[in-house]
Amino acid sequence: MPDSLKKKLKLKVSAINNGTVIDHIPSENLFKVISILGLQNVKSQITFGANFESEKLGSKAIIKLSDVFFEDDEINKISLIARNAKLNIIRDYEVVEKRVVEVPDKVIGIVKCFNPKCITNNEEITTHFTVISKNPLDLKCKYCEKITHEDQMVIK
Repeated sequence: MPDSLKKKLKLKVSAINNGTVIDHIPSENLFKVISILGLQNVKSQITFGANFESEKLGSKAIIKLSDVFFEDDEINKISLIARNAKLNIIRDYEVVEKRVVEVPDKVIGIVKCFNPKCITNNEEITTHFTVISKNPLDLKCKYCEKITHEDQMVIK
């Protein structure tokens, strides 16, 4: 099969002129990423899809946002649920920058404290964690000082 035909068969989502592509999201976490980034409020064109073939993940999701660009601290939030996600910045249909998301040092307002007695679970207080380990992910609550481990983490 000629390379040009292979390329055409692989193109499953249309290209964007300018914007951001978030790739290598585990398929099961697609809607969590959309929620964490507040993409339901974005007014520009958004294309997303799940269950694309991936050699690394088996199955992956992708999000394409026209004319949307993120600050590092915004995009790094998704590392909590999509550790291998890649970010591509597109200008004039070309990838001009590639970035890997990284777990931030602080996690604010995204994750619930696993401690049911924590004040953040009983009053209108925004959660605030310090990352004490990035792999495996361990978060220390600012208020009750309990550790929320990766397997206990619940995204708000």
